[in-house]
Order: sequence, then C-alpha cells, then structure tokens
Amino acid sequence: MAMEPTLSNLKPPRGSRHRKVRVGRGMGSKLGKTAGAGNKGQQSRRGYSRRAGFEGGQMPLHRRLPKRGFSSPFPKTFAVVNVGSLSVFAAGEKVTPEALAARGLVRAMRDGVKILGDGDLRVALTVQAHAFSKSASEKIARAGGKAEVLQ
Repeated sequence: MAMEPTLSNLKPPRGSRHRKVRVGRGMGSKLGKTAGAGNKGQQSRRGYSRRAGFEGGQMPLHRRLPKRGFSSPFPKTFAVVNVGSLSVFAAGEKVTPEALAARGLVRAMRDGVKILGDGDLRVALTVQAHAFSKSASEKIARAGGKAEVLQ
C-alpha cells in the first residue's frame, strides 16, 4: 500500500534527476584523461575559444562574399499605418500622429509616421503624417481627402 505524499516524504520521480558529470576525474569516470576534448591540437587546450566566424584559417564566409549596397548609419525609422486602418475615423476628421496614437494605431513615434497604401479608404479625411507612399496619397485623394506632409 502506497504512502500518502506529504512534505516530509516528497521525492522527485525516478529518472528525472541526473548526477552531474565530473569531467577529467580519472579513467573510471568515462570522461577521464582528455576529458572529452579529444587528442592534441588547438581545440584540446584549456581556455581555447575561437573567434566568431573562424573557419580554421580558411577565408571566412563573411570575407569571401562581396560587399553590396549601403546601410545608412542614421536610418529613418517610421511608425507605419496602412490606409485601410484609417477607416476608424469619421468623415471630414483631421488625422494627426497624435490622433493615431490615441486610437492605438501607432505605439512608438520613432522618426515620424508613414502612411502606406494597403487597404481601402471610404471616408474623406485630412491626413497629416511625416511621409506617404505614392499609393497611399492616391487612395486618400480618391476618397476625397487630403494628404499633408509634416516636417
């Protein structure tokens, strides 16, 4: 008959706990002598750590590939909003970055707000943002609204 488990006789399930492997502690321990590091060479030495991307002296991949393009050290990152999500505003309303943040359409302002052209706009709105995609400004104009660029 099994005993009722209480705080005084709790034990982990069989096989769930393993002894820590003690590396380099004699030939009888399975990992004695070379302690799992193999025989000779740079990687068998204590304290060895290779540089990220090191390929044993072969020209590493990041140096074999040609350099391409340009990355600005000071990129402009916009908080983006699609035209389709502007339908939550009433017709004739003025949509500003602050109004977008109040509605939860924009979280972090970053370097400004950019309106992108995904979706459809059915209400005429005056939209103020720091940047617009071509299709977004076309859709806003087609709906009878205005796209105003902020500085």
